[in-house]
Amino acid sequence: MALMPRLRQLLRRQRSTSRVGTRRPSETRRYGDTVHEDALRAMLHDDPNDAPAFEALAELVRRRAVEPSTEDPLTAPEEEADRQQDADLAVWSLAEELAGHPKAWRPLLELGRLSVAEDPEGAARRFATAAERDRSGAALAESLQVLRDAGMPVEALGLGIGHWRVREQTPEVGRQLVLAALEAERVFEAKQHLSTLAEHPDSSAVAAMRAELEQAVAAAEATDLSPGSPR
Repeated sequence: MALMPRLRQLLRRQRSTSRVGTRRPSETRRYGDTVHEDALRAMLHDDPNDAPAFEALAELVRRRAVEPSTEDPLTAPEEEADRQQDADLAVWSLAEELAGHPKAWRPLLELGRLSVAEDPEGAARRFATAAERDRSGAALAESLQVLRDAGMPVEALGLGIGHWRVREQTPEVGRQLVLAALEAERVFEAKQHLSTLAEHPDSSAVAAMRAELEQAVAAAEATDLSPGSPR
């Protein structure tokens, strides 16, 4: 079965927030992994946005998902694509559980990453919810990066403009918006976002990224003005 249909099955499954942070039983889990997983889940129960804990737990469930089954030693090795799909589904299930926490935004980012290629609208909704749950802007900045990496700068602009609070959030959001505007060939809009960054109270952080952004804007303007460039 393709990845997205299997993900949709997970989405339609009834969920209960009482399972957030609880370990699922498994007959093949090794004792060391059990102790490690329980510790990581306890950390994520307290803070579902703990990046090191989430990444470590995601790596653990990925590894377990691709381990060969001990029940049937004669089963042929899975294709690499199938193994990757199994790993992605395991992380999806983990992120879906943790996203039930009312303050969780990092698990929503992971759900967005996993679905952006085949379900961009669903991914955008998850990114929007993550941005609403995170006052610092870190979730928004990461969401914009994921959308840009997926070749969706226009969608990144829509998400960023709707949620960016320049005086309250990390200036990385502004940087991502400038770059998204340039990738969408909206040079004037990029200049506007760059100008808005000057309103951020952390002037030293803005100064550290301003040179790079001004150079990128200038290069885009030069391209627009060069002979033969589209108007």
